[in-house]
Amino acid sequence: MPLPLRERIAFALLLLRLGVAIALLPFTIDWRSPLLASLRPAALPALMIALPLLLIAMEGWTLWTAPHNRIRRALSIGVIVATGASLLATVSLEGSFRWVRARVLAADTAQLEKLGRHFIVGYRDPAEIDQLIDLRAVGGVFVGARNGLTADALRRQIEQWQDKRRRQGLPLLWIATDQEGGAVSRLSPPLPRQPPLAAVIAQSPDEGGRQTAAHDYGLSQGRALASLGVNLNFAPVVDLNKNLVNPNDRYTRIRDRAISGDPLVVADVARHYCLGLREAGVRCTLKHFPGLGGVFEDTHFESGHLRAPLDELERGDWIPFRALGGGAFTMLSHARLTALDAERPVSFSDTVVSGLLRGNWGQDGVLVTDDFSMGAVYASKEGIAAATVAALNAGVDLILIAYDPAQYFTMMNALLAADQGGRLQADRLARSARRLADAAR
Repeated sequence: MPLPLRERIAFALLLLRLGVAIALLPFTIDWRSPLLASLRPAALPALMIALPLLLIAMEGWTLWTAPHNRIRRALSIGVIVATGASLLATVSLEGSFRWVRARVLAADTAQLEKLGRHFIVGYRDPAEIDQLIDLRAVGGVFVGARNGLTADALRRQIEQWQDKRRRQGLPLLWIATDQEGGAVSRLSPPLPRQPPLAAVIAQSPDEGGRQTAAHDYGLSQGRALASLGVNLNFAPVVDLNKNLVNPNDRYTRIRDRAISGDPLVVADVARHYCLGLREAGVRCTLKHFPGLGGVFEDTHFESGHLRAPLDELERGDWIPFRALGGGAFTMLSHARLTALDAERPVSFSDTVVSGLLRGNWGQDGVLVTDDFSMGAVYASKEGIAAATVAALNAGVDLILIAYDPAQYFTMMNALLAADQGGRLQADRLARSARRLADAAR
């Protein structure tokens, strides 16, 4: 005999509540993941706390007031258990994060200044980045259209930050952005969008015209950035265009951003572009070492591997980095250079940074990482905290944390503990401080 309609609806609703309770569990496994950064402010009170409490209350009420057979009772208990586990995990992770954040904010200012110079941090909450600048706990700020400011408002904000640094007697902050032109133009708006650099130089078939076009492009872009107070641009892309296509590559897309597939052309264009930027008072950044043109995976979400032999890289991908690396900043990607270190991304590989770049190449310019919010770091076996310590110990100068600035507190907490425990290499930190001071002059 079929169940009455009312009971069938009640059973369907019970299954729905169980499904919702189970669906919440994956979000609580790592509530502080960078992937959830944009959802976190709204999702924490509504989805991760209020909803579980509501489900527990509803299921408790129905257990208390309505008759249940054995199956329905078991399902109701399952809802309560799954929802309670989600709530407990969320509260635990959030409580741990807030304790870490409070610990960092209460740390010794001298120690924060010593370690904070190695961070460029984005922001979602202006009050929070203001507080970090007050504490001398960062060396730079990443700005973009996500911050939602007009050109005038951004200019005023940056000037306020720099005035504060002057009063503190510290070097000016690195005010950084990703303004490559084309698809990656983090300050458009408020700045007008430019075509990709590759499209501009393609209109100049001869070498001289190409050099002039690259210089003028960099000068125009640099003047626009400098008018806002930006002094560091994460461009140009000197990865070679190898026409590699990955349908799941959502953000890297080097074939759409590269200057050329010819390393000599890339090096020449990048040099004149950087000269144009520098003429406007903006530093350039070569990216993304060791070259992402031959990396299939999107390191925003997963580990990436550059499997080319070293001699092949020397003859191609590395020509722009070696030709220009002394005077420009160089951004380290999160790809793994398998010929040297298949276990760690380049961004915190001692073998690559200290051994190859600082050692074999004698590269003494500023090395900055790609965003540590990316999955290739956050989901690595080391995790974002240990990766931060490893990066500075390897000889990295600046660690970028742009997309999810909340990760800064986990990273700084790890550095504070490592410093207090004698696990930071003092000689490499001293050399890094000297490089950063030289670059700021």
